[in-house]
Amino acid sequence: MSIVSAFLVPGSPLPQLRPDIAPWGRLRDALATVGESLAASRPDCVLVYSTQWFAVLDQLWITRPRSTGLHVDENWHEFGEQPFDIHSEPALAQRCIDACNGAGIKTRGVDYDQFPIDTGTITAATLMGFGTSALPMVAAANNLYHSGEQTEQLGAIAAAALHDKRVAVVGIGGLSNSMFRENIDLRKDRYVSENDDAWNRRLLALIEGGDVDAVRAILPEYAEQARPDMGLKHFHWLLGAMGGGFRQAVVHEYAPLYGSGGAVVEFRLQ
Repeated sequence: MSIVSAFLVPGSPLPQLRPDIAPWGRLRDALATVGESLAASRPDCVLVYSTQWFAVLDQLWITRPRSTGLHVDENWHEFGEQPFDIHSEPALAQRCIDACNGAGIKTRGVDYDQFPIDTGTITAATLMGFGTSALPMVAAANNLYHSGEQTEQLGAIAAAALHDKRVAVVGIGGLSNSMFRENIDLRKDRYVSENDDAWNRRLLALIEGGDVDAVRAILPEYAEQARPDMGLKHFHWLLGAMGGGFRQAVVHEYAPLYGSGGAVVEFRLQ
């Protein structure tokens, strides 16, 4: 198996832009912690899927060796800018493209100056320390027409295409995805509802215990009750890359992000 470490992390920029807000600062610290774990696993590359990079017609992969720029999030622009300098590995991305096309998933690469890298990828790469020349990423888009099952297949295809490499895999996205639509006191951030919080905690407890069958069984009801980010496709991506299962997991942090739920999770594969 090519996967040497795996992580589920939130894609919100708030932990990077406003770490002075206590729950967001705790998430920032947790992202730094799992970044150290990722580096300690000595990967050759980081296989990334972010719910915030939307694709419609084809499955897309970044094939540009280096992407630089200054990003302003469309929702949290008042909190500042996110400079980025992200290195990708085109040859490995091309392997994934060829493997996806071979499996009947229409796929192509993107290699454009100033291509709009999404907030989630920028935040995770910055706070976890990947996407460098020494630790390049191989990044896949979230095709909006792919189901969770198709996304799991995509993760499995990508991991198989990189079977001879040491690969860290990162799924970027949130848990419950309801946010406050009115201004709140940031220092009193909380979950939109007790129901969202309860369902998030229930799911995370099953993930921590490594009970993959129970997690799969609960996902449809969780999706209905908590309305997670993109139906939790980033978790399906991770499952596919990890060969359908994992031994257990550590939840390094779970906290509200303007009413939604965010968690930093490290999976134990052995």
